[in-house]
Amino acid sequence: MNRSPARVLSAWLIDKVPRDHWETDAAFRRRRRVVGAVSVAGAGLLGLSLSTRPDSPEFYGLTLGVAVTWLGGSIASGPLHLGWMPAGLTYRRPVVVPVMVGAGAFAAFYGAALAARRVPRLRRAVASVLQYAEQGSDPLVLLTTLANGAAEEVFFRGALYAAVGSRYPVVKSTAVYALATTTTGNPALVLASAPMGILFAVQRRATGGIQAPLLTHLTWSTLMLRYLPPLFREPVPEHARGLMRYGKRKVRDRSANVRACPSRESGC
Repeated sequence: MNRSPARVLSAWLIDKVPRDHWETDAAFRRRRRVVGAVSVAGAGLLGLSLSTRPDSPEFYGLTLGVAVTWLGGSIASGPLHLGWMPAGLTYRRPVVVPVMVGAGAFAAFYGAALAARRVPRLRRAVASVLQYAEQGSDPLVLLTTLANGAAEEVFFRGALYAAVGSRYPVVKSTAVYALATTTTGNPALVLASAPMGILFAVQRRATGGIQAPLLTHLTWSTLMLRYLPPLFREPVPEHARGLMRYGKRKVRDRSANVRACPSRESGC
């Protein structure tokens, strides 16, 4: 039987699948203590990581340290759950739908980025984040981006979501997520954390686990990293392009001379 788009969307993001995540009061209090300590430590490291130079050992070390902090704190806090999605009369692990949601979120942010380019303060804020991608090593930037995206979901939609209790967990977990992002001092990141935090938390609420928001986050981050930097790349003036071509030609000539005459003792 065909279902309306509204009914399909409801099944994906609104209707809650059955789950049994009961834990004792002692375990719940312990989870809260662990999550509170890790929230402070991770937020501090996050702010510190984006105060370092792009493509520096400090940047890669600190960003990976942030991911390890989120992930380690999540594991220490207690049991985590992957979650389920309805599939007819049964349930399955969420895979395709979260990826589609991530692509849709990217499309919305790409449109917002086109508008943000016209606002000087937002343009500078976005460009200051994207400089880490522009000036960094592509494999290392991708690694740190995906590691942090996955670790954030394990912590904020896993450990922290379970620690805030059953009253308004979407609002509470998103508020803490946005608050942690404020340590970066970047308004663009803080603005992005609110709608994405709500989306991830709604997925967590509907599926009862972290797999759906994790896949959505990784899809969104990968597309943002691939397609957003060119939008905020400053155009290079014609005279500067000429100097760059001249510099590259000089480097090629020098390299050719070195290959032809590797040392002064060779008598070249």
